[in-house]
Amino acid sequence: MNDHSTPLDRLTAQRLAAVSTATLTTVLFKRGFRNTFLQGLRPLHGAGQAMVGRAFTLRYIPAREDLDGLRAFDDRAHPQRVAVEQCPAGSVLVIDSRGDATAASAGNLLVTRLQQRGCAGIVTDGGFRDSPEIAQMAFPAYHQRPSAPTNLIRHHAIDLQLPIACGGVAVYPGDVMVGDAEGVVVIPAGIASEVATEAYEQTIYEDWVAERLGQGDGLFGLYPLTDDALRPRFQAWKAAQAARYPHRVAG
Repeated sequence: MNDHSTPLDRLTAQRLAAVSTATLTTVLFKRGFRNTFLQGLRPLHGAGQAMVGRAFTLRYIPAREDLDGLRAFDDRAHPQRVAVEQCPAGSVLVIDSRGDATAASAGNLLVTRLQQRGCAGIVTDGGFRDSPEIAQMAFPAYHQRPSAPTNLIRHHAIDLQLPIACGGVAVYPGDVMVGDAEGVVVIPAGIASEVATEAYEQTIYEDWVAERLGQGDGLFGLYPLTDDALRPRFQAWKAAQAARYPHRVAG
């Protein structure tokens, strides 16, 4: 069994960073996983930066007035602050905000701390405050929409590193989070390596299909590749593109 607290191996991470969330959802669907794309989330950071890392989870429940005043942050055991200080380098902090963006899940100071600690990103199905500042950071951040009010108005941080829901998807600690300009996909930890390999190979094939379509070829027999006469052409093209795809499967 994989140690889900350890960083992803380098090749798996490189392959996942090079593929789209769209391709990943198809590869996961082939394995029976239908609900893997976190709904309603959008990137706040620049669109060109991929996010790949294991999930470190934080869960919010609704706030309660006797527990969630501003002095709550005086407690060094406050789960939100502990999460920011304990999320491992290379991991993604994933926050279950119950889809509630009426108060912030985090702000730019906490996101800055995650960035400085070498984390891979932050994801919430709520909203971020200080969103203009976060948008200027070279750090993957996904949320539903901006939300200026402090989190204590609506959210009570209750626990860490337990299974959560985020964007309508189950996320377990150690699962692999992949984000691109379209959104975020969660990959069960135990199949991350094989999914990365297949998605990378699928990306190579789809790049070839896009090239053929751009030259006027039709879909039938090409996509999907059911025309046996086209297979040698694809293999020859793939061999000629070796430098373009450094993480491909040998052979």
